[in-house]
Amino acid sequence: MARQTRGGTREGGPSPGSRASARRGPKWTSAALGVDIGGTKIALAVVGKEGTVLDAERIPTGAGRPALEVVDDIVACVHSRWAGRLPISRPVGVGVAGQVDPEGIVVLGPHLDWHDVPLRARLARALGRPVSVLNDVQAATFGEWRFGAGRGVDDLVCLFLGTGVGGGIVAGGELRHGATGTAGEFGHLTVVRDGRKCHCPNSGCLDAYVGGWAIAERAREAVSRDPLRGERLVAMAGNAAAITSETVVSAYRAGDGLARSLVEETMSYLVEGLVSIVNGINPRTVVLGGGVVHGFASLLPSIGRQVRARALPAAAAGLRIVPASLGADSGVIGAAAFAQEALRG
Repeated sequence: MARQTRGGTREGGPSPGSRASARRGPKWTSAALGVDIGGTKIALAVVGKEGTVLDAERIPTGAGRPALEVVDDIVACVHSRWAGRLPISRPVGVGVAGQVDPEGIVVLGPHLDWHDVPLRARLARALGRPVSVLNDVQAATFGEWRFGAGRGVDDLVCLFLGTGVGGGIVAGGELRHGATGTAGEFGHLTVVRDGRKCHCPNSGCLDAYVGGWAIAERAREAVSRDPLRGERLVAMAGNAAAITSETVVSAYRAGDGLARSLVEETMSYLVEGLVSIVNGINPRTVVLGGGVVHGFASLLPSIGRQVRARALPAAAAGLRIVPASLGADSGVIGAAAFAQEALRG
């Protein structure tokens, strides 16, 4: 949600396809274009109605660039790669790392430094196609629901742990956006009263304990307190300041004691958050994705057992906690599928 994630952020994106693979075929007449705008990259993909990526491209976002320039890059990519291949009537779905209102305005994109950007209107005018815009983690949730680990489930929660923590909700067979488009901001559930400072105005948020940035921060603090115990982490990173969540994952897999303690502590906070989510939302399935989850995938069965043991019995009855299955393609697949549905509806 790693994908923030926004919202939380999610890492990755579809692998660019060759131009030979981009030849228009029968599947293209019913396809849609999915776009996933993150802080460092923009992933674009033509997605068939079965959720298959038919062709893909990736371009850099560019740190701190004005929104209009980013929109121009997307338009140029679409025109240069898919003009004449993807019928002009086919819709575009966009997932963006930020808070998106019902009109497709990016109210706040913290990783992009966007404020009140009318993204849907600008793209629709420039592309001449129907455009839908939603939060990137909501888009990934839609993808996992339609074509991934949540397929066939009417009540679903997705939680993506990347640099930050984000989520999405499907209830009664519908993706829920909330009154102002921010439903699923599970990273800002309070798990520790007066706890660690979050990047939001509050303290003790789930994001401040299990987000990639928070894992790295906690690891650096642990090394500072006990340099001898933290020698392996420092050696793997090069220096203490360079320790990241990926360093912790690598050290954990190598059997490092400090990394194991950090991971166990991180998972205990994740369980705290999941118990609150399960009790409050009552999903049939919880899908966990993002880079942090991928790093600790072997712990998912234990996490599931703990959540089911601690949640309200009625809320936990029949509950499944499963890994996301679409990987880095979840955002573009979900955005495209959402645009398809918006066009039909």
